[in-house]
Amino acid sequence: MEKITDAVQYIGVDDKTIDLFESQYVVPNGVSYNSYLITDDKIAVMDTVDRRATEEWFVNLEKALAGRLPDYLVVSHLEPDHAGNIASFAEKYPAAQIVLTAKAQSMLPQFFDTDLQERCIAVKEGDELSLGVHTLTFVMAPMVHWPEVMVVYEKTEKILFSADGFGKFGALDTEEDWACEARRYYFNIVGKYGMQVQALLKKAAALDIRMICPLHGPILKENLGYYIDKYQTWSSYTPEDAGILIAYASIHGNTRAAAEKLAEMLRELGAPKVVVSDLAREDMAEVIEDAFRYDRMVLAAATYDAGVFPCMESFLAHLKSKNYQKRTVGIVENGSWAPMAGKIMRETLEGMKELTVLEPVVTIKSTLNVESEAQLRKLAEALIK
Repeated sequence: MEKITDAVQYIGVDDKTIDLFESQYVVPNGVSYNSYLITDDKIAVMDTVDRRATEEWFVNLEKALAGRLPDYLVVSHLEPDHAGNIASFAEKYPAAQIVLTAKAQSMLPQFFDTDLQERCIAVKEGDELSLGVHTLTFVMAPMVHWPEVMVVYEKTEKILFSADGFGKFGALDTEEDWACEARRYYFNIVGKYGMQVQALLKKAAALDIRMICPLHGPILKENLGYYIDKYQTWSSYTPEDAGILIAYASIHGNTRAAAEKLAEMLRELGAPKVVVSDLAREDMAEVIEDAFRYDRMVLAAATYDAGVFPCMESFLAHLKSKNYQKRTVGIVENGSWAPMAGKIMRETLEGMKELTVLEPVVTIKSTLNVESEAQLRKLAEALIK
């Protein structure tokens, strides 16, 4: 537990036993489920936690309540890692009301058998709830990243309770760079909804925010402009850094050799940053993060079953689903008798927005030779123009 201000306490829980967040994202340093308590004439609990952390959360809540009873549970997001204990909370505190959006209210029965409808207070854009000295203002944030989401602004402390916005992977006791894991979190979880995030940022710009309390990751208290600028960049799909990601899918190592040779050429030509990633072995979410971080990318893949090697197919599907755009992309294909990977990769890229796909596709027949190395050299030169 942590005292954030005289009236606001952190009552969330670190989870270091989890291996995959949302059953797909590797979290070597765990994750935090953040929950907060505002104590005033009335008491508001800001979100619950995942059922994995039920017992510890209730211990933290009871200690922070110090013998009092909560009046409200504010639900900003119904995803189970935050809302897993709504029914348990409602049973333990039968007088408490549940404050949430109308959409969230309609979705409650999908998650809980207990009928909670009579205890709900559905709020809309701009509604306020007075706790005494403190006042909560509700700001709708649909599709950031679920349709029922809202964020909450507390006027006295000037705190934005930002739901999944400004969150990151990693338990709170982990010392690590915020941007790296926040970027991986953003693009893989929220990345599809850049337009909706931009709309929320415009609303937030009208608020005097002195602190951001997200549902995952550390509370942000200083240099808020840095974090907001990152979200402006990420949600507008603007490349963050000048650099080139080479993402390859290799069966026997020959496509890998081509990727590494291209990286060597790029470095010789003075490329500012070159990252080489093996899609068959590296964390897909990390590679997605780099794809959005840098302004250029090369896809290098072997042909497989008259198509493209599966890990590249998966990577392209992830890029498409997260709205990959506004980049320059080169293509390298490999095939021993009927190369098809380049055609398929190019067709997939054509369905994405504002991409410059460099021509021609570099074609390798099994292994690099003088001719295909010359093609790689031309691609390298085109990438650094």
